[in-house]
Amino acid sequence: MAKADSTPRTPTRKRAEGGSASTGQVQSLTRGLVLLERIAEAPAGIMLTDLSMQVGLPNSTTHRLLTTMQQMGFVQQTGDLGLWSIGVRAFTVGSGFLGSRDLSTIAMPVLRRTMEAAGETSNLVVFDTDAWQSVVVGQVQCRELMRMLAPIGGRLPLHASGAGKAFLAAQDAEHLNRILQKTGLPHYTEHTITTPALLKEQLLRVQQQGFAFDDGEHALGLRCVASCIYDESGQAFAAISVSGPKSRIPDERITHLGSLVMQAASEITQHYGGKPRKSS
Repeated sequence: MAKADSTPRTPTRKRAEGGSASTGQVQSLTRGLVLLERIAEAPAGIMLTDLSMQVGLPNSTTHRLLTTMQQMGFVQQTGDLGLWSIGVRAFTVGSGFLGSRDLSTIAMPVLRRTMEAAGETSNLVVFDTDAWQSVVVGQVQCRELMRMLAPIGGRLPLHASGAGKAFLAAQDAEHLNRILQKTGLPHYTEHTITTPALLKEQLLRVQQQGFAFDDGEHALGLRCVASCIYDESGQAFAAISVSGPKSRIPDERITHLGSLVMQAASEITQHYGGKPRKSS
């Protein structure tokens, strides 16, 4: 009877070597992407030693990865200090995302979850900076028989709507004054704010708490809580809101609903590739 050959076969060894090489390539890719993130967080550029320290890699390894990305145009080294910064190729790749994103597609799952959590209708609103109005572009209706809805395409004044006041609160003082000069503060209900001083006082509160509140200021009996969505430059361009009758949104629910819309707006901002407004 022939003796069994106990010598390991070469293909098995090759597969193991291939797996090890693959693991190393994935690790290098991960490290390279982390380096890109750290460089992007330093718009003025960053030194190799500082970068290595931040990511926990030896200078030699960091330099090897940077050199590879530099050859492909994803990073560049500039100035007398040899600071590393983002390259044109990284911008080109990132721009592909900006061109393909769709606000409604990104926001709709968040709107549904927000409606379920709040038990009230959730709305997606964008800001028309030509007419200076809020425009409803998406909505998930609640299951209650009594609903107070703004139709898709419906327009609301900035100073008398939750989303509109969230937008106004995100503007600097000079821009805010220009908007108010163009729009004025028309009266809609007994709760409408019609004096600039009182509106600015309320907008300051919006900035501090992170969400805006409309207490029947455009339609009596309707309450709305809203928070802004920001683009990649940190500018407010949309908002998510929750609206319903005053009987179901008493004062004690406002803070909770505010927390829900703030969380939802932050999630949409992140998925859209935006960044929150910097605190003043």
